[in-house]
Amino acid sequence: MSERLYLYDTTLRDGAQTTGVDFSLSDKIAVARLLEQIGVDYVEGGYPGANPLDTEFFREKRTRKAAFTAFGMTKRSGRSAANDPGVAALLDAQADAICFVAKSWDYHVRVALEIAPEENLVGIRESVAAAIARGREAMVDCEHFFDGYKANPEYALACAKAANEAGARWVILCDTNGGTLPHEVSRIVGDVAAHVPGAHLGIHAHDDCGCAVANSLAAVEAGARQIQGTLNGLGERCGNANLVTLLATLALKEPWRSLYALKAGPEELGRLTQVSRALDELLNRAPNRHAPFVGASAFTTKAGIHASAVLKDPKTYEHIDPESVGNIRRVLVSDQGGKSNVRAELERIGIDLEKNDARLSRVLEELKRKEAAGYAYEGADASFYLLVKRVLGEAPDYFDVDRFSVNVERRFNAIGELVTVAEAIVKVKLDGETLISAAEGNGPVNALDLALRKDLGKYQGFIEDLELVDYKVRIFQGGTDAVTRVLIESTDRDGERWTTVGVSPNIIDASFEALLDSIVYKLLVRGAKP
Repeated sequence: MSERLYLYDTTLRDGAQTTGVDFSLSDKIAVARLLEQIGVDYVEGGYPGANPLDTEFFREKRTRKAAFTAFGMTKRSGRSAANDPGVAALLDAQADAICFVAKSWDYHVRVALEIAPEENLVGIRESVAAAIARGREAMVDCEHFFDGYKANPEYALACAKAANEAGARWVILCDTNGGTLPHEVSRIVGDVAAHVPGAHLGIHAHDDCGCAVANSLAAVEAGARQIQGTLNGLGERCGNANLVTLLATLALKEPWRSLYALKAGPEELGRLTQVSRALDELLNRAPNRHAPFVGASAFTTKAGIHASAVLKDPKTYEHIDPESVGNIRRVLVSDQGGKSNVRAELERIGIDLEKNDARLSRVLEELKRKEAAGYAYEGADASFYLLVKRVLGEAPDYFDVDRFSVNVERRFNAIGELVTVAEAIVKVKLDGETLISAAEGNGPVNALDLALRKDLGKYQGFIEDLELVDYKVRIFQGGTDAVTRVLIESTDRDGERWTTVGVSPNIIDASFEALLDSIVYKLLVRGAKP
């Protein structure tokens, strides 16, 4: 039987330390949902008690299939675990597991914690015991383990053994500074596995030498059975081990594929590309086109002998089937394939087309045409749903927008304050009647949103609870003739969330297109009659 490997994601804690990344509460909820789609075993949500955002996030359990995990420090010196506010916040969090971080380099114990080495071991033991007593799965992240082991192997090993002997489910060896190389990881993890069973060992690799994925694989080969990392390799400095790359490697490449079992199956693996790109869209970052497995260029071949060979047999220049990770093959002189991938996406959003259905080709052609114009649907399921429905002739014309205008004025108000006011007017034709609405907003997009939803006649009851909750802008092509892509996330009173996309050289026009899609999507899925 294959040995089980466990994937532990720390995007919402370690990944949040990435420069320029700031998760909101709604972002964290969305990312947790993305992670469950690809079959990770643990979702680390953050550090309850350390900041209001993480404390609020842990007021309820945010996962259904993965173990929701809280992260925090072991108890402080000079007090018991029962009287430590930090430990109490972890125990009170609505989490399935607790990951305690503990120093394992004696240099840090002396300099950073300013306590005796033995006191640090006491903190590890008592913290683990407190978590277990409250019915939590306990684990210990041995911070700076590899540097600590190279400096003082006896003490670093003592920290790992203290956690294991106290009953920790996992003892994670962390390459905190990211400077350890694969051959060192292999040797050190092998040494530790002689004292702590590999079935309880984990690896947390940082990417400062570009070796985080390689180090993680080396640790597994040496005995570790839990792998920590982040979506798209997010993290402080150079990032963490990329769980997207690791999941695909472990599931598809030998000898890992034959030797080990994962929670993720083919269905989860097929969502990798969509989840990876959805995260980047959420963060308003351009996806890495050259990312292994999931990048837009990962299976792209230019004209010439390579393209000719790929058309004859994809195996000539592809190490895996791109559709196995939800990606598609692109041959730039003659774009090939993609039907199976599109069909899988259609099934995911509730549209079932047979593989021989001629309409599938029309959907694929329209998708390629729109993507060439700057649209991206990985993070905009609602617009993709509408695109397909329109191609299939199943999207009613609820109303027509005759015109809209927006005016932005900077002026002094009645009490002498300098303010900026946006006013929008929208003219809509519905059932032969012309409806004209006007509204003021905090900005042009807010004003347009309010004006558009102010009066839609018989459809007003369907959209009264619609609310715009996020707005992102990306420049698709640079220069003075840049094409702007706008992503808008909406929600309603039922807690449903959907994202739409608009593209135009004009940012207001792109925003209005995304707003329109949001309303039409709401009407369509709620069964509004034209």
